[in-house]
Parts: sequence; C-alpha cells; structure tokens
Amino acid sequence: MSHDSPINDPVFYAHYHSLRLRRHPHGILEVIMSGEGANRSGLATADAHMHRELAEIWRDIDRDPETRVAVIRGEGKGFSAGGDLQLVEQMATDFDVRTRVWREARDLVYNVINCSKPIVSAMHGPAVGAGLVAGLLADISIAAKSARIIDGHTRLGVAAGDHAAIVWPLLCGMAKAKYYLLLCEPVSGEEAERIGLVSLAVDETDLLPKAFEVAQKLAHGSQTAIRWTKYALNNWLRSAGPAFDTSLALEFMGFAGPDVREGVTSLRERRAPDFRGVHATGGGPSGGAASGGDPDDGPASGHPGRRT
Repeated sequence: MSHDSPINDPVFYAHYHSLRLRRHPHGILEVIMSGEGANRSGLATADAHMHRELAEIWRDIDRDPETRVAVIRGEGKGFSAGGDLQLVEQMATDFDVRTRVWREARDLVYNVINCSKPIVSAMHGPAVGAGLVAGLLADISIAAKSARIIDGHTRLGVAAGDHAAIVWPLLCGMAKAKYYLLLCEPVSGEEAERIGLVSLAVDETDLLPKAFEVAQKLAHGSQTAIRWTKYALNNWLRSAGPAFDTSLALEFMGFAGPDVREGVTSLRERRAPDFRGVHATGGGPSGGAASGGDPDDGPASGHPGRRT
C-alpha cells in the first residue's frame, strides 16, 4: 500500500484543509479525516470546515479523471467523533448557520449517493457524526470488529436525520434501525456486520489492508460496469429521498428547540441528559397525517380533540 505525498491539485483539491488527500496507484484516492487539533480526544470532529468539506469532496471526486475509487478513513483513535459542540450551539441560536449546515447535511448524503466512483470506508474506534454518514453510505463499508458505531442524534435532543432514515432500515431492517436510532445504542463493528449494517468486519490490524485490497479490485474492474451498477443500486436510496428530506427537516427543527440545549449542556458536563422538564407540544408530527388529517390532530381515531 503506497503512501504518496498529500495532493496539491489546484483544479480539484487545493481548497481542502480539514481533509487530507493522497493518491495511490491505479486511481485510488485516500480521503483522511484528520484528528489533529480537532478535539481533546484526537478524533476528527465535524466542525464548520470539515462539515463543509465532507459535503463537497464527493462532487470533486466524481469529476476527477484520475480517480477511480475513493477510500475514506479516520486517523488516530477512531474514524470520526460527533459534531463540534460549538457549531451545534451556533446552529441552535443562529438561523443563518442552521440553514447553511442543513444544506451541507443534505448535500453530503446526496453527493455520496450520486458520486459515480465507488467509495470504500474503513471504520475503526468511534464512528459518529458526519463522518459516519460517509462511512455507512459508502458502497463497501468495512469496520474493525471493535469499532463503535453510534448515531447520537436522540442523545443530543434532535431527530435522527443525516443518513439514518435513508439507509439504516434498508441495511439492517426497520426493527433494528428503530432500536439503535431511538435508544442511541452503540453497535460494535462485529454486530454491525451480523445485522447487515456494514459490508465486512475485520480485526483492526487488517482494516486498512482489507480496504485497499477491495479498492484495488474495484480500480482494476470495468469502470462502466461498476459505476452503472452503483447508479442502479442507489436508486433504492433515491427512492427513500422523501423520508430522508423529512428526517433532516425534523432534525434541524429540533436544533431550534429546547431539548438540544439540555443535550449540549449534558455532554459538556459529562452526564446523562434530563429531558423531563421539556414540554413536547403534541409530540411532533403524529399519525393524523397518515390518514389525511392534520398532523396536530393526533391519531385518526379516539383523539379527545377530534370528531370521529
């Protein structure tokens, strides 16, 4: 496995700083989420710069004629940490920041799906936040058996938007998706492979060699056949676009609500969140919409404020 010098490509990649990029033989591009200075744990954290770059990189990879396959990984102790809390606080108080990050979160998902080049992810340690979006939406997702995959949205106090609604039910089924997403339970890499959430789970020492082995096979294959197969298969994800768009809108509506403030405070204080004091007006969109009613009217039958 070659470790070439970082790319300084004025056409495609000169403006990337949070992501480090390396070209390898046969058209393999390594995308590294750097943990340098990201947070005290040394994990790559999706601050404003990295969040934007993670959303944009896939469009540039798509139009880069020298790249056939992309491999995304983290460095240091893990694949990726959760979102930067300072950015979360800005999203909670600043409408312009919130709408900007919403667009980036939308673009990240659709740009990974629509990137014509195959993407391989290599996940070790914690895999959380925006990095996890690329990790699980990758065409071939490989996790260390000891990896800890966590969708932390409900722990933060917002709906599980990002990639969750578009891909978790398709990969591991609705029952498992609800269990892990509603309860914010961690999934080991070994368990993730067992339930179908990732393609492969290997020992951590074998993670990068296996990822590059897979990338080599993809790079040497028929590029039209591989890319067109990816495009056709990803129509399953495109068909789930309305569910994703809804989940993302509800997530970002939550950033303007009271729960996220408690979520951030509890993370800073390293304690469990206490959402008991928060009044949920109507509990959010309810079953009324499914039967053509007003979502605020509650279930279609038996609701005390609704004529039946």
